[in-house]
This record gives sequence, C-alpha cells and structure tokens, in this order.
Amino acid sequence: MNAKNGMREFFHHESCMGTVFKFAGHTPFDPEKTESLVMQACAILHEADKTFSLYKPESPLSRMARGEVAMEDLMPVVTDIWNACAACERITQGWFSAFTPDKTFDPSGLVKTWAAKAAAAHLVESGLSDLTINAGGDVWVSDQATGEDDWRVGIHKPVSIADAEAGTVARVDLRGTPYRAVATSGSAERGNHIWNPKTSDRAAATELVQVSVIGRDLVLTDVWATAAFAMGNQAIEIINRFNLDNPAQSMQALAITKDGELLATDGFARLLAK
Repeated sequence: MNAKNGMREFFHHESCMGTVFKFAGHTPFDPEKTESLVMQACAILHEADKTFSLYKPESPLSRMARGEVAMEDLMPVVTDIWNACAACERITQGWFSAFTPDKTFDPSGLVKTWAAKAAAAHLVESGLSDLTINAGGDVWVSDQATGEDDWRVGIHKPVSIADAEAGTVARVDLRGTPYRAVATSGSAERGNHIWNPKTSDRAAATELVQVSVIGRDLVLTDVWATAAFAMGNQAIEIINRFNLDNPAQSMQALAITKDGELLATDGFARLLAK
C-alpha cells in the first residue's frame, strides 16, 4: 500500500461467477481491517453465485429450473431478483429478458452487477468509500473516488482480451457527469450468448459485435447494455428516444456493428476523455 494524504492504496482481485471482480481505491484503515472489509464484500458475491448460478447443480435456481422446488419455497431474495428482472424488462420495453429460449429463468444478465452493487454498498457504508469496482468488465466509480484515473474508463475493442489486437476503442471521462457506471455486452469472449427476446424463437442477437452503455446505476447500466445488444442496429435510435422521454434516466452508448462501424448516442462524444 502506498500512503497518500493519510490514505493507503488497496487492490483486490476476486474470482467469482466465472469472472474476476477487481476492487481498488484508497483506505483510511490499516491493512488488516481493509482486508476484512473487502472479504466481507467478496462473501456477498459468492453468496449470490451460490444462490443464482445455473452452473451449480444444487443452487436454488438450478433446483427450481429442474422443477424440484417452486419459487415460493425458496429464500425471499429469489423473489426479489425475479421482480427486479421483471421491472428491467418493463424499463427496456421488453428488450431485456431473464428467460432463456427454453424458458428457463436465468437472471445472470442482472445478478453479477446486482451482487457487485451490494458489495460496493457494504464497503461504502463501512467507511471504504474511495472505491472503484470492475465486475468482469463492468465498471462502477464511487462519488468519493479520488484517483484521476478512477474516472477514466476504457472501452475495449470487440476482441478477446487475449487477442494480439486487444486494446481500447475509446476512453470516457465520467468526472463532472451524472454517470458512474460503464457496462459492455458483446460476443468477443462468450460468442453469441445474448438472445433477441422479441423474435418468436428468441434467436441469438448478431447485428452488433459490442455495445457499451454509460449510465448512473451499475445494475441498470448492465441491463441496458444487454438490452441494447439485443436491439441490434436500432439500439442507438431507441436509446436516443428514451433519453428524450426520460432525461433524469438518460444514458449514453457506443455500439460497434459487424462491419466495424461505430454508432453513438447524441451525447456520447461529450464524454470522450481529452
């Protein structure tokens, strides 16, 4: 840890949900207390994974998917997430859906950032408020973040991070804006894993290779990134229209088509880092 105005830098990487969560910032606490708080936050992530993973056969959600239990038999948090997914479906006009093509309830498009947001809230409430979190590529910056680079977020090229061409296609600066989150959905790492809920067979969405959304709330920003990818080439038009109708909930987005064309919302250019 490097001392800075009585604060010390801290970093922690936690593997969970098949990805890596990165915590970073400055702490007023000693290393032991800082580590304890971060471990408590990580426990929130692992509990969410234990509850909602469809890759864990004995998770409550896997048991529900197999028809062994009904939702009302499970802990209240499952109902909470079900309701949150339904609310997000309404907000995105049906472009976000937590049901797979085979009609299995799969809230993975929300749970990762929902758990990250809960972990962040625990740290901020515990006094570790100079903080940023990178939840597998989805970034949240606290109001109290002091690092100059904390506010500058790179948007990755639509290729795997292991690719020789890996790098950033753009860098945005959130300082002085209402935005605190950046989330990206794409096919580079996981292939065509996002479906279009408005087609009869919920076919894979393939018109875009990547879309990044800049928003106010980490969970909603992540949800909109998934929804925008499903929208395909009309995503920017839909988000621009949403922003006009809902200025208090406005967001910005950058989409990349299969042909490499960049499409951006009306206010995106103002966020580009100088």
